[in-house]
Amino acid sequence: MRFHLSRFALATGFALTEHGRNRFAMVLVILFVPLWTTLAYLAMPDTPAHMRLHATGETLAPHGNELTEISGALNAVTLITGFMMFAATFSGNRFDRRLAMAGYPRAHLLLAKVTALALISAAVAAYATTVTCLAWTPRQPLLLAAALFTAGLTYGAIGVGFGSVLRREVEGMFAIVMTSIIDLALQNPITSSGADTPLMRYLPSYGAMQASTTAGFSTTPVPRYLAIEFAWFTGAALIALLGFCGSTRSTLPANPHLPEPGSESGAAHLPTPRRAAAPAATADTETP
Repeated sequence: MRFHLSRFALATGFALTEHGRNRFAMVLVILFVPLWTTLAYLAMPDTPAHMRLHATGETLAPHGNELTEISGALNAVTLITGFMMFAATFSGNRFDRRLAMAGYPRAHLLLAKVTALALISAAVAAYATTVTCLAWTPRQPLLLAAALFTAGLTYGAIGVGFGSVLRREVEGMFAIVMTSIIDLALQNPITSSGADTPLMRYLPSYGAMQASTTAGFSTTPVPRYLAIEFAWFTGAALIALLGFCGSTRSTLPANPHLPEPGSESGAAHLPTPRRAAAPAATADTETP
């Protein structure tokens, strides 16, 4: 037990150190979250937006700027956690592979990544919830934080998967940004007329969007939608697990071909030199 705990603690330290070196991500957390959510709140009109909330079955008319700020907070959390986990996985692939080939347990490395993801998602979700509460007061702040946390978990796992299978950094960044934008823009009734269609239920952040909207404008608890988002995280984590195992596998052959041993004295066999060809007989050669 002590062996497993020490290996897990060491791997977690590696993971957190890798995230701590990403200063650009730290700047995004500090500046991007309040900037994006504040702009969404101030730029959008406060005209009531009539909508039917699937999570509770209620027909609501929240202010447009408050609804857009919730969508902006989700967008900021998913982008940051996805970016941080992708960057750490992409830059640490070679290091993880060396550790795995040296005999370090893959399970401890994966648990360390999940622990780092949970800590990052919790910190970013708490920060985004605090920023939101400075502008207006949601009905259920704790539910809002839980919804942001589960969305961060899902996109963090997606970032690990992208970091394990993609070979260029720009590809992963583009994939995370486009996935988050398409996912959340289609669910916002302010920007999408089809936000109430059944197709939205198959998007990665559907559960978090329903839970966070409920947290903002209703007092009804919706643990079912948090469970839906956690199920998305589980599926994304399994895909990331497959990608991680593939990126850390050994490329050496299982049974390498070894040269045959030499003679009993241990000397290696040397290739026999070719003999020079005999000179051709000339026409004036005397016969006996």
